[in-house]
Amino acid sequence: MEYIVNEINASEKEVEIKLSYDEIKESLENEVKKQTKNLQVPGFRKGKVPRHILKKMFGDALEYEAADKVATAFFWKVADEKDLRPIGKPAMTSLDFEPEKNLTFKVKYETIPDISVQIYKDFEIEVPDFVVNDEEVEKEIEYILKSNKTTEEAQEVGDGRNYLVEVEIYRTDENGNILQDTKPEKLTIDLTNEQIHPQIVENSKGKKVGESFTFQFSDTRKENNKDGVEEEITDNYYYTANILTVKKIVLPELNEELIKKVTKDRLSDIQSFKDEIKRDIQNYYDQKMEEIIRSKLLSEIIKYNDFTPPQTLVNNLLDEYIKSEEEYAKKNRIPFNKDEARNRLMKSAENEVKWYLIKEKIQKDENISVTEEELKEFAEKESQQTGLPVEKLMNYYKASNQVERILDEKLFDFLKSNNKIKKVDPKTLYPKKEESNEQ
Repeated sequence: MEYIVNEINASEKEVEIKLSYDEIKESLENEVKKQTKNLQVPGFRKGKVPRHILKKMFGDALEYEAADKVATAFFWKVADEKDLRPIGKPAMTSLDFEPEKNLTFKVKYETIPDISVQIYKDFEIEVPDFVVNDEEVEKEIEYILKSNKTTEEAQEVGDGRNYLVEVEIYRTDENGNILQDTKPEKLTIDLTNEQIHPQIVENSKGKKVGESFTFQFSDTRKENNKDGVEEEITDNYYYTANILTVKKIVLPELNEELIKKVTKDRLSDIQSFKDEIKRDIQNYYDQKMEEIIRSKLLSEIIKYNDFTPPQTLVNNLLDEYIKSEEEYAKKNRIPFNKDEARNRLMKSAENEVKWYLIKEKIQKDENISVTEEELKEFAEKESQQTGLPVEKLMNYYKASNQVERILDEKLFDFLKSNNKIKKVDPKTLYPKKEESNEQ
């Protein structure tokens, strides 16, 4: 037997195998016998047709058909003996069988690539330095107050925006005439909502129950006219709203009673409450910053250590992504296009597989692992938070993917310590954003 392995890329290889007739003769005969068991020839019982009769009837056709199966069997034998380690489904790319002489064939297959990861230190990564400000704390308090609001009946919409207005809305023409074949729509408008059309807020002010107000929406777009010239077109939509009920929103006072209610008696004074809100928002920003650091580090490391990942692994992961999105779309009754999702998610699947193989290599090269002591230390910390016994937590870690998660965190800490993480003003990274800590 002769064989040679040609490397197509880091993950794809093609093996060429040449076998003499003596090496395959017995296997060919066995495969031919399997085929002839079901052959029916007049004058002979099924499976009992003499070989010379079959040869006269079919020539070398039976051996050619058997050669394909023999080649497949020999490929797996060679793969096992020579430690080729194929993954997925190998593909026969050529087969050349010469009866009584030899069998030569090629098989393309994928394998886990033996990659060299050299560049993963000394990058400079810029990340936004998100810092919570007093205005954000006040906005959160405002949201909490609104969540604990009460309402009282009112006869008219007064000054300010703290009103819920139940209306019956009609489509009209520009003169206020109700359009034919239009049905009124009842809805409750929360004037505190910043997204409410300014005309609704302004025109409803001072109106009483039983009275009405008007407002209009404009839709401006660009279209080509009959001469093919692009022009701006504006459509105006007119409405009349009859006021059915008005309720005034009464916001509670930020006091000890409310703070105890919101925090379930953990806190009672205003300053402690504000401090906790500030910590919570900052913790959220810190978590977002860690995610950005991780994403940028991974992107740089993949870019400088790029390779072709095994398509089998990519497709398996891509199928999981698509299945997850499809289930979500079905549950939420959202239109779903599988081809669009596949094209959109392909790059993410490729990078995920690349990073999985790269991180394994770095962990191995840098001897990053999780010791029994580290696992116990982690379990002791979680035990204090959950109250679960340390021993049970460790058993759970070992039976699940928690060890892998801890290992990932150790690798991430290693990468952060070996690369320069530079915190910068978010406005320099997101110049088009308004002055805000939010992305």
